[in-house]
Parts: sequence; C-alpha cells; structure tokens
Amino acid sequence: MSVLSTGASALLAFQRAMGTVSHNVANVNTPGYTRQRVDLEARAGTQTGNGYVGSGVAVQQLQRLADGLVFARQVDSSGELGRLQQLSAYSDRLDGLLSGPATSLSGPWTAFFGAAKGLVAEPGSAVARQALLDAGDQLATRWRALDTQLGNVGREVDARMASQVDVANQLAGEIARLNRDIVAGGSTPNPDLLDQRALRIEKLASLTGADVVEQDDGAMNVFSGGQALVLGTRAGKLALSVDPFAPDRKVLSLDAVGGPVKLPSGALSGEIGGLLEFRDRVLEPARAELGRVATAFASAFNATQRAGVDYTGTAGADLFSIPAPRVDAHAANSGSATLAASVADVGALKGPDITLRFAGGAWSATRSSTGEPLALAGAGTAGDPLRIEGVSLVVAGTPANGDRFELRPTSGAAGGIALVQRDPNRIAAAAPLQARVDAANLGDARPAASRITDPAAFAGFGGAAIEFIDANSYMIDNGPPIAWTPGTPITGAGWSLTLDGTPVAGDRFSLARTPARASDNTNARQLAGVDARGLLDGGALDLTTGLSAMTARAGGEARHAGMNLDAQQAIHDQAIADREATSGVNLDEEAADLLRYQQAYQAAAQVIATADTMFQTLLGAVRR
Repeated sequence: MSVLSTGASALLAFQRAMGTVSHNVANVNTPGYTRQRVDLEARAGTQTGNGYVGSGVAVQQLQRLADGLVFARQVDSSGELGRLQQLSAYSDRLDGLLSGPATSLSGPWTAFFGAAKGLVAEPGSAVARQALLDAGDQLATRWRALDTQLGNVGREVDARMASQVDVANQLAGEIARLNRDIVAGGSTPNPDLLDQRALRIEKLASLTGADVVEQDDGAMNVFSGGQALVLGTRAGKLALSVDPFAPDRKVLSLDAVGGPVKLPSGALSGEIGGLLEFRDRVLEPARAELGRVATAFASAFNATQRAGVDYTGTAGADLFSIPAPRVDAHAANSGSATLAASVADVGALKGPDITLRFAGGAWSATRSSTGEPLALAGAGTAGDPLRIEGVSLVVAGTPANGDRFELRPTSGAAGGIALVQRDPNRIAAAAPLQARVDAANLGDARPAASRITDPAAFAGFGGAAIEFIDANSYMIDNGPPIAWTPGTPITGAGWSLTLDGTPVAGDRFSLARTPARASDNTNARQLAGVDARGLLDGGALDLTTGLSAMTARAGGEARHAGMNLDAQQAIHDQAIADREATSGVNLDEEAADLLRYQQAYQAAAQVIATADTMFQTLLGAVRR
C-alpha cells in the first residue's frame, strides 16, 4: 500500500504542477499576470523494522513569483511617467501655439510695426495710415485668437481631468473590493486576485501616483500626496468642484471623513497631477504673461497716441481697448464689498494671481499660487486706492471680516484687446507743438519733444511764449517765474515741452499749435518705437524682448518636460524588464517544465500500475 500511496501522491502533485504550468501558458499575454510555481516537498515517512520508508510527495504551496521591491519601483515609475506624459504633451501644444507661424504673434507684430515705420516715412499718406489701422486690427485679432486658444486648452485639461478622476475613483473602488476578497482568503489568498489588485494599483498610480502600504491582514492601503485613496476595504473619492473664486475653473478635492479636502497642484502625481501641474504652473502663467505684454503694448501705444495730434489737428485718442484687471469675490464672502481694479503702473505689473483678504479692519495680500505675503499700500478709497504690483483697487461697499477676493492682473487681458479707432485721419502722427527759437537767443537750447498731457486743457491752446529769466527759471506769457531744472519738461495748460541744451537769461521760444494736415512725423516716430521701449519689469525689458522671452519660456518648458519624459520612459522600461524577468511567463521555460512534469506524471502513473500488478499478484497467490 505504501507504493500505491506514494504513486498517488506523486500523480496528484504533478497533475497540480502541470495545471499550474498550463495556467501560466494560458495567461502569457494577460496584463499584470504574475507567473506561478508549485513548490513540492517530501511527505513525512514512517519508521519500520526495516528502517525509514517515505510516503511520497505533497504540494507545499502555490507560489506567486512576485518581488515587492520591483513592484514598488514599477508603481513609482508609473506615477512619474503618467505625470510627465501629460505635462510634455500639453507643453508641446502650448509651445506650438506661441511659436508656430500660423498662430504666434510674431508675424502680425512685425507687420504692425512695419506699418508704423511706413507712417513715419509718409505721415500724410492716407494709404500708410490705413495700412497701420489694418495691421493693428490683425494684431488685435491674433492676440484675441491666441488667448482663446489658451483658454480652450485650459478647458480641455479640465475635461480630461474630470474623465481621469472618474477612472481613478473606479479603480480605487475595485482595489477596496479586492482587498476585501483577499482578506477573506486568510493566509492563502488567491494569487489571481493578488494580480488583479496589483494591476489596478499600477493603473491608479499612473493616474494619481501612489504609495502602497500593506496591512498585516494582506490588504493594501494606497496613498497619493499624503492623502488616502484606499484604506483597507474603504475607497476615497476624488472630485472636481467649482473654484469658489471663479465659476469657470475647476479645483480637485478628495472626500475625507471631515469633508472635502482641496488638493493643490503638486499634491498628486500621475496623469491627473501632470494635468494640474501644466494648468497651474505652465498654462496659466503663460496666459497671464500674454495678457501682461498685451496690456503694456496697448497702454503704451494709447499713451503715445494721446501725446500727439492727428491729421485734423485734434489731440490723439486711444487706438486700442484693453480690459481692466479682473477681481473675483470668494463664494463664501458675507460682506457687500466690491473691488474696481485699474492698471496704474505697467512697469510694475507681474501677472500672477493675487489673493486679497480683509481681516481685523485691514487688507492683506498673498500670492495665490504660493501663499507668499505681498506688499500692499493704500486705504482703498478713490483718493488713496489699494496699490499692489502696478494695480490700483478702489473698494466700494463694506467688506466683512474674512472676505477674500482674487485679483487677476493680466490673465485673459489679451482676449479683450481690440482696435477701437477706424478713422485713418485720427492717427496722431504729429507733435502737438511747433516751437520757434528766437533769433536773438544766446544759449544753445533747442526744442526737443512736445506732448499733450491733458487733451481737454489742450483743446483751448492757442499759442504761448516762453522766456528764461535765468538758467534756472522761466515764465510763460509773462506769468510768474517757474523754477526749472535741465532735462525736466516745461509744462503749460495741457502740454509739455522738453529742451536740449542750455538756455541763458533772455532766451525766448514761441509755441504754436500744430495745424491740421501737417506732414510732421515726430509722434509717428514715437509710435513706431513703442516695441523697443523699456516698459516691462520696471523698464528693464522692452516689448519685443518680452514677447520673445514668453515664447522661449514655453519652448523651454516643452523641451524640459520632453527630456524628463525620455529619461523616465527609460527608467520605466527597465522596471518593466525587471518585473518580466521575475514575474513574466517564458514559454520556453514553461514548455520544459511541462515536459518534465509530464514525464514525472507518467512515471507516477507507472508506479501506480506497478502497485496494482503487485496487489493483483498478491490476491492471486492468496486465492490458490
């Protein structure tokens, strides 16, 4: 009987082994499948008078050939790869919009200032004036179109994020249910369930990033950015909700025991983290910078227009409109306050959003993205507005303690720029004043530049005479003495005049209003030079360089993300290769194992047949 028992145990063990090999072969192309192996051990024998007699073989365990460290590397790599894939793809799109010949500002920008130089050459030409208006309209249209495209990219990012959030919640729920089934299996859980859970954890990691912690009972807890997505048999739920500062913007949150927890950019990795990072760190700053350059351009060009006189002899008017900075109240505000914003200093504009808070009877400001405190001056009244980073804010109504507002100094501004002057005769190409030097003057002072400072006051200007009392004072139309410092403008009712050189006592200058249809191009030269004027960053950066820097930053972000993606892809491929080396199914190896187990199975069957023959022989002998 020991021979029969031994053969039967071997037959069953090798049958289980062949079944396991067959299972491996059947799942060779199943995603996430981990190769399984039957571990055999000798069954305890018995002691007889003739010595120890073995009793066959038994299946010790069904082993799942998985390496926890390799799995952890794969999970980490999946999260980083998902993040960089989204960041790189969308950064490339942004770079294409800002630098592509069909969508960038480069062509219309060059054409507009080329038309302005054409006006300098022919200030009285109706053709040159119309060409400038047409080029200005095309430039404003391109600015609006580019801002619209950036806004569309932002909405697409939000839509994709909503889709991926649904997938992540589904995966988290499935992981929690698998945890329940695995824990119910006790100390010998179904290895196929472990594979299913590992596959879902990896997929979840590719969406959100993941840190995995195994419990003593075999359940897996999944965390991302310090927040629990799966705790044992309970799954958290990600959600996209409306930003309390802006109904058109979505924020990511996680439902927790104490209520929804807002997740800032950087809290998650994976595809969702990459989408958040692109939107908050790349797209929105690029859109704000686009608006900053648009605001500086329109403000400077309009100011130069207002400084001269047009072809009708009238003070120039704005050529472009540009929207005021946007201020959004928090949805939970309880006061009646509203804030009206305007650009006070283009050179001080920085672009990133600012959060304003009223508490303890005073206003404070922080950078919305980082929480960095910002300097804020003023009382908020019309006479003393709040002033921060080039923006003035006038408060109306009564704020309540804790009320918050978000200031968007330039974001979306490019979407509102438009050409508002269509009459070519209203282009202010001429200087407002014609200045004549008295022939008897002894100094070397000469009129350099004139500008209109107050169109309403200048409307009644009919001429003026300036006489220097000495080198440091002058009078206008024999009026009271006015102190003068070399280099500072001489100002009158709605106009100003700058002199080059040094006047002496008795020097006289006669001022007359520039008449209609004048061929003067003094102000046209100023218009044509707006692109090269230091207007950004406190005067350190001109507009053309600012545009180039904006485009270069977008290109740099795309290249940096692309290089990081290539590096991470190599790391991920190595992690996959390491997993396959340990857990992947090798058909050649499985075929060899199958042949080996088949031969052993046949041998075990022969042992049973031999035992049967022996038994039948024994029965035959007894019957005699």
